[in-house]
Amino acid sequence: MITELQTEFHGHPVVEFPIDTATATAPTMPDQGPVAWRISVPTYEPPFDWPEAFAKFRAAVDPASVQAIVVGGWSDPYDEGSAPVVAALAAAAGELPALRSLFLGDMTSEDCEISWIVQSDVTALLTAFPRLEHLGVRGGSQLELTPVRHENLRSLVIETGGLPADVVRAVAASDLPALTELELWLGTEEYGADSSVEDLAPILSGEKLPRLTRLALSNSDQQDAVAAAVATAPILPQLRALDLSKGVLLDAGGEALLAGQSLTHLESLDLHHNYLSDGMRERLRTALEPSGVRLNLDAEDADEDEYDGTIYRSVAVGE
Repeated sequence: MITELQTEFHGHPVVEFPIDTATATAPTMPDQGPVAWRISVPTYEPPFDWPEAFAKFRAAVDPASVQAIVVGGWSDPYDEGSAPVVAALAAAAGELPALRSLFLGDMTSEDCEISWIVQSDVTALLTAFPRLEHLGVRGGSQLELTPVRHENLRSLVIETGGLPADVVRAVAASDLPALTELELWLGTEEYGADSSVEDLAPILSGEKLPRLTRLALSNSDQQDAVAAAVATAPILPQLRALDLSKGVLLDAGGEALLAGQSLTHLESLDLHHNYLSDGMRERLRTALEPSGVRLNLDAEDADEDEYDGTIYRSVAVGE
């Protein structure tokens, strides 16, 4: 569940562009410098669609100065996909030469549950903006991506309750030589996740990600298998931050992390929302904290349910 809108995006404060009147004008730019403009329309009965709001935005500000855009809601995102939004952004690429950071789908659960957000093929956001450095996408339903080579992308974040295997494979097949941060919320089969650990192999090889230092493969109902694959992956020694949080991580996954390659070079290891035993948590602390690894083992929100003798465990972000 996503409960709050972003207030900061890659170092820029997020400023909402007002679209409630036909003569909307841009608010005064804050004193602290460039901002991330959030452009959004109500998801229910908007006064006009997102591309029209975007056109009003470009008429009200100097688009050549825009460095960051956060796309919020669009009309009926639970039914209508993001294709018109992607098309409008790509068509305006020539007007946005300074754009470096872009997020697609900054909605809370009140706007649209994450697994109900209907996305589209977002490849054009990379091909139309070759200087883009940061791309974030929320929602996996109907999400598509074609493998690309992008020389300048530094971070790619895809937040879903269920990430399609084709998208995982497209990310894995892409050439991203400048990428330093990759975050994939893999999700559950119930909400469209159909990838396997084998699909992650090209990522874990590190061959096309020479600069990657932060890797998050999280929110998975296969978190034990993911942890085991990461623990022996060629890319592990080059990482400084590893995030295997929000998933169904049991003692088998913790054991795999302890039995694999050394993790003591990491600056941080995020395992929050886990189903580890107290004994396993203590073993991880003993093995890693003396080396200065910042270890997050918070499990306060990881609840187990039992029905007819079967224990059910869930990822942190599903519906």
